[in-house]
Amino acid sequence: MKQFISFVIKEARHILRDKRTMLILFGMPTVLMLLFGFAISTDVRNVRTVVVTSQMDPLTQAAIERLSASEYFNITATTATPQEAELIIRHQKADLAIVFAKDFVSKHSGMQFIVDGADPNMAQQWTNYATGVITGMQGGLVNQKMLYNPQMLSAYNFVPAIMGMLLILVCAMMTSISIVREKERGTMEVLLVSPVRPLMVIVAKAIPYLVLAFVILIVILLMAHYVLSVPLAGSLVWILLISVIYILLALSLGLLISNVAQTQLVALLLSAMVLLMPVVMLSGMLFPVESMPKILQWISAIVPPRYYISAMRKLMIMGVGIREVMHEVVVLVSMTAFLLTVALAKFKERL
Repeated sequence: MKQFISFVIKEARHILRDKRTMLILFGMPTVLMLLFGFAISTDVRNVRTVVVTSQMDPLTQAAIERLSASEYFNITATTATPQEAELIIRHQKADLAIVFAKDFVSKHSGMQFIVDGADPNMAQQWTNYATGVITGMQGGLVNQKMLYNPQMLSAYNFVPAIMGMLLILVCAMMTSISIVREKERGTMEVLLVSPVRPLMVIVAKAIPYLVLAFVILIVILLMAHYVLSVPLAGSLVWILLISVIYILLALSLGLLISNVAQTQLVALLLSAMVLLMPVVMLSGMLFPVESMPKILQWISAIVPPRYYISAMRKLMIMGVGIREVMHEVVVLVSMTAFLLTVALAKFKERL
């Protein structure tokens, strides 16, 4: 046992001495959290808006004032015809034009939206927000209640996704590179003939990354709650427990990659190709899985972050119990058991 603990301490010291590794481990989560939380945002803010109206009656004036007072829209011009508003949009001086019909006062309806549709998703959001602001003024013709995220902040969506991406990248990539580094330097044979069994050598190399991943998880949760104001509505115990299962899955994947790669560069490239693109594109991090073509939905079913991100969104944002995320937990545990079994079996074959 003393030898095993000595191996763990040795690996921890190697990690702590490597300033570049420590910068990646703690710098990358901080930067990504700040980027996705503040810079990269899908929130609607300061949409340049043109108002088209042939008459300025009190109701229309109240609608324009309500739009201008909201944080979503910035009234840049008022025109008399839709053609003028469309010309302003084509000249890239506005994003949205709202055309009020002549009978808007009598019927309390009759609006047309002219939108810059270069980004269809944002265009749809602009029209939804504008409709909500104006209809809210008209005595609540549309009663809309937004559950879980009433402010519609994008950080609520991005934070669980960043957790899923960072934990698997850090654990899998760093673990695979750590083991391959020993192969590349020719020191793996020295470790394997030590008094500690080969399996314990691998476990000892993985434990420091397990601890570091847990520390990174705590840092992300603290930043999410206190910097980005993302709630932790669910049980913190279940959030941490499911995260530990996910970290073990990532470590198993890193061990499997280390069996294939012989150099650190190959391990890095494999980690990037196997992990980065599927995590970003197919996990539901940026795009809903339900909106993907069927073939991509089937492929996404084998992407572990999909289930972790889904579980974290339900626990953190919705505040559900463990029963509501049992499907995700079962899938993650099954994947962890499978990857760990294959990785250890391959490792023994390589020996």
